[in-house]
Amino acid sequence: MANEVLRVAMAEKGETVESLAAKVSVDPKTAGRWLTSGRIPHPRTRIAVAEVLGRDAAELWPEPYRRRDLPWFRPWAELEQDAISIRSYQPLLVPGLLQTEGYARAVLATGGLLAPAEVEQIVTSRLQRQSILAATAPPQLIAVIDEVVLRRLVGDRAVMAGQLAHLAAIAEQEHVQVRVIPADGPWHTGLAGPFVLARLPDGTELAYLDNQLRGQIVSDPLDVASLGRRWESVTGEAFPRRRSIELIREVATTWR
Repeated sequence: MANEVLRVAMAEKGETVESLAAKVSVDPKTAGRWLTSGRIPHPRTRIAVAEVLGRDAAELWPEPYRRRDLPWFRPWAELEQDAISIRSYQPLLVPGLLQTEGYARAVLATGGLLAPAEVEQIVTSRLQRQSILAATAPPQLIAVIDEVVLRRLVGDRAVMAGQLAHLAAIAEQEHVQVRVIPADGPWHTGLAGPFVLARLPDGTELAYLDNQLRGQIVSDPLDVASLGRRWESVTGEAFPRRRSIELIREVATTWR
């Protein structure tokens, strides 16, 4: 089936199959199939095409994005599926890939900003995302969090006890590291905000930033490199892996 939306977007920007293919580094025959036979490109390529055409990737290829995530998060959720390594820093919350169902629901329901049905849809999607950690060849996940994440009440005490027990257990897996920055440490650059770095099989590195309204995928190499330096800084402040697991288990007992 021909992709009429893509054809119109290309025409508006004055792009041909050949020019678009060159800008996103694919063969013109491959780009041609996006138009004529409805082929859907790789997630990273979809994002690159959307940037060239000034459109949302979900508008050009809606089918892969028929998920239950918030619309602006879907492109990153797609990229997560292909990543071989993920490095996540979170100063305030347990990262989504490591949240329990109860913790995720409590986070999303806080403030009443989302309807209950929408909360449940996003919780379901978030748990589905976590399946990458149980894949045959899972990505290497390194998550750095601040100690306050372990001690701030989200939901009720039972939710926190369950979340920290889960966090300690999953941190024992070979491909997962959870490292904690102690609360008595000095101010560090990571406190300026959370970020995630992902490496794809071809070596490409991308980043994801989140704020109060929506998230942003960062592809500019200079910006990604800058976030990489921030990552080195925050990991330097964190406890080693084993000490972090011990701390998580210690704090978990206080929630029982």
